[in-house]
Amino acid sequence: MDWTHYRFRSLWFLTAPPEAVYGALERPEDYPRWWPQVREVTRIDDTTGVVRVRSLLPYDITFTARETCRDPAAGVLEIAMTGDLDGWARWTVTPRGTGALARYDQVVDVAKPMLRRFAVPGRPLFRANHRLMMRAGRRGLNGYLRAV
Repeated sequence: MDWTHYRFRSLWFLTAPPEAVYGALERPEDYPRWWPQVREVTRIDDTTGVVRVRSLLPYDITFTARETCRDPAAGVLEIAMTGDLDGWARWTVTPRGTGALARYDQVVDVAKPMLRRFAVPGRPLFRANHRLMMRAGRRGLNGYLRAV
């Protein structure tokens, strides 16, 4: 098993309509407004930016995100990631009752040396840290969409 390889899936049940959810998710430069762990997003051009995140554990993760798929009809947003994390992430937004389901899939390899060094003993902490970040993101997006 490669201890530096991760697969994540999160399901966010949101009260806003799918179009509003997709609209918020397609503007990563606004993520720091509603997602506390997304500390900074700096646009490089229309499809690329540098993202810095930090959750509960005392380390920042910085990566370049490059858009690889934007399909509003299918509700899909996908990026390739390079830097402290190498891999991809995808949002898929679908209707769910009167709201929306935002499914987040991510497959990455950790490239940051400190995280690689602690890959085996730190893996449970890294996974828990990711869960906390995703929970805060869901709460933040729900509140943001209610306020907008």
